[in-house]
Amino acid sequence: MQTTHQIYFSDSRRMKNIEAQSIDLVVTSPPYPMIEMWDEAFARQSRGAASALADGDGDRAFEAMHRVLDRVWDEAIRVLKPGGFACINIGDATRKMGGHFMLYPNHARILSYLYGKGLSPMPAILWRKQTNAPNKFMGSGMLPAGAYVTLEHEYILILRKGDKREFGVSGEKAERRRSALFWEERNQWFSDVWMDLKGARQEMLDKKVRNRSGAFPFELPYRLINMYSVAGDRVLDPFLGAGTTMIAAMVAARHSIGFELEADFLQQARQTVDHLVAFGNQVISERLARHAAFVDERAAAGKEIKHTSRLYGFPVVTGQETDICFYRPSLVDAGDEGRFTVSYQTKPTVEPHHPCCPKQQELF
Repeated sequence: MQTTHQIYFSDSRRMKNIEAQSIDLVVTSPPYPMIEMWDEAFARQSRGAASALADGDGDRAFEAMHRVLDRVWDEAIRVLKPGGFACINIGDATRKMGGHFMLYPNHARILSYLYGKGLSPMPAILWRKQTNAPNKFMGSGMLPAGAYVTLEHEYILILRKGDKREFGVSGEKAERRRSALFWEERNQWFSDVWMDLKGARQEMLDKKVRNRSGAFPFELPYRLINMYSVAGDRVLDPFLGAGTTMIAAMVAARHSIGFELEADFLQQARQTVDHLVAFGNQVISERLARHAAFVDERAAAGKEIKHTSRLYGFPVVTGQETDICFYRPSLVDAGDEGRFTVSYQTKPTVEPHHPCCPKQQELF
């Protein structure tokens, strides 16, 4: 099996080279309106945003920035297949402009726009990003009526285009079964609050890149890709940045397309892809090791597991997991102009009960 991955260094509002209804899943995290690190990027793309920022008009800047994003969402809707999902990681912003402090509800603005365009909102996920800083409150400290709670979460908005996806062809049904999640993964991942994901480590990024990147941790797009697509599907990230979504798609054996305005992100993507085979195999080995630990815990509790994986021979809780398959990256071919091809093999190199499962290499 092979997957292909293409980075386009152009404005993601212009996806004319992507056919309509050709994308199975959108996973992205756009620049956050009203977060100062992205002011310049929005100002370059919108005279209205630049003017509002210069005038200190927060309401007008907020709307102008979102109109920049709206054009990207329009294109994403066009290329998304019926039954396909869009998963958007977005945080709200707090800011003082023109002497007035307030929260700018980015998640509500995006959700309202996409709902108005016909997408069906699904239950969202709260990504809880705790901080233990003792001075994390804002405002007047201990005195009432002048302090503000600290934002310690972001949203993962989940929307579907049209009705539920159908898997009518036998080959599609088989690939869906091979793309199954473990029972215990399903229980954790389909919770509406994620508290176990830490903010992305960006030491591996060049300083110039790091200052313009809001990269999320690898596990976030990796979960979403496994939850809302099957192996061989096409994943789109219109705000690719450091390429985390594309790396997650490579590990999960999905095709991917990404758009990024900053061409110097390509070198960063190539450096990350150089470690893809080792990293991807470690991600899979850790999933297998976690499943082995879960099986041992159930056995110790006297709970029977009645089903067995056909390919790997380990116990699984439900019949839907019996065809589960892990496509392990075996080779990456880096072509010209941001194109990559990944080859896979399915034979496990680390058995689930192996006592020496390697620690996952930290790329993100």
